[in-house]
Amino acid sequence: MRFFQGVSGLVHYRVWPVDSPRAVAVLLHGLGQCSADYHRFARALNRCGVAVFGIDQIGHGLSEGQWHEMAPIEDLAANASALTALAAAAHPRLPLVLIGHSLGAGTAVVAMATDIGAATRTARVALLGTPEQLPVQGYSPPAVPTLVLHGADDRRAPIAPIRAWADTAPNCRLIEIADAGHDLLHEPVHRHVTHEIVEFLDPEGDPVSGPPASRPGRGRIAVR
Repeated sequence: MRFFQGVSGLVHYRVWPVDSPRAVAVLLHGLGQCSADYHRFARALNRCGVAVFGIDQIGHGLSEGQWHEMAPIEDLAANASALTALAAAAHPRLPLVLIGHSLGAGTAVVAMATDIGAATRTARVALLGTPEQLPVQGYSPPAVPTLVLHGADDRRAPIAPIRAWADTAPNCRLIEIADAGHDLLHEPVHRHVTHEIVEFLDPEGDPVSGPPASRPGRGRIAVR
């Protein structure tokens, strides 16, 4: 088992490795979940040549902390930054994507809005919804290529404020997925969502230059 010293205790994380990876992904789970909930998604990324690091946030999974209390998002972001740095150090020459779902999406925004080291400043960010715990107007999208995938029928985090939030950054691309709710990686659309993330990462492209020309960074796309 893998642990590192986090803000308030030991933090457990998983690694789904691949031989000769072309890219690396860091996965931040949602509230009440843990890295073990994402084996299928991680293995799907593995089949595309992407090594995956997944965190158990404070009080979740095998990490220390109070399971019934949500830790401050700044602490979650600090732990996410630490894992991102570990992943970047393990694969210093590879494109990197930070993937957050629900609470993990908000955590990714806060983590990328702070200085988490030169090795991770070029990371791309894929956000699967944004949690109701994070006031959308209070944060700006990270200053890196950002993909937001959001279920059009999400009742936990309604899509309207997400549309306004995504429109504030020229490097942010929103994909609205019809007939999908909050937990996109565990709904029938999970294969399509995985495909969009892999295409966004573009393992054979240049993560510093921004989204490929054929997939503009700004604007919304509705998927049915």
